[in-house]
Amino acid sequence: MREAGQKEYARKKSNAFANFERVADHIECTREKVLMIYLLKHIDGISSYVNGHKSQREDVRGRITDAIVYLCLLWGMVEDEKSEGRNAKYLKELKK
Repeated sequence: MREAGQKEYARKKSNAFANFERVADHIECTREKVLMIYLLKHIDGISSYVNGHKSQREDVRGRITDAIVYLCLLWGMVEDEKSEGRNAKYLKELKK
């Protein structure tokens, strides 16, 4: 599932966040905010299901799966940001 989604959205194996970064550039916000918008679309569908709207275009299990994937991607973005911060600090120290 991860690989199929990555091929469709990232377009590159080297950057799983490429779709979020492209959209963020277009609308001038962060990749995390783009991810949150995508995630909230699924949360809204899950909320509708929980509130009794059972006939939806997409099975609620698919929405739950997608929400989990988006949360895992957000985790990866947090980790990526932390490692970039550490790398930037390390590179700054090297330049001294």
